[in-house]
Amino acid sequence: MTGSQLPRGITALIPSAPAPATPGERAASQLLHLRTAQVPLPLLAAAVELIAPQLESEDPVTREVAADVRSRLLAVLDDAVPRAASRPGTA
Repeated sequence: MTGSQLPRGITALIPSAPAPATPGERAASQLLHLRTAQVPLPLLAAAVELIAPQLESEDPVTREVAADVRSRLLAVLDDAVPRAASRPGTA
């Protein structure tokens, strides 16, 4: 098959190589293995701020994982910080 010919018939439907994983797919697979971690609260607060730009990613998987991770981080901060203190990333 020359470079100008496109696959035809059933072979056009079968990928010749697996598609490379997006950053969001890689992050999602890594997060599946994470169950618990112990880190200082300021680090969690910084992570909430650092993950915020990923909420606007072009990759839908990245956006979904970022939102899930952010909500988990905020839940941990809510449980650890007295209610009178403000959470990062909220108004």
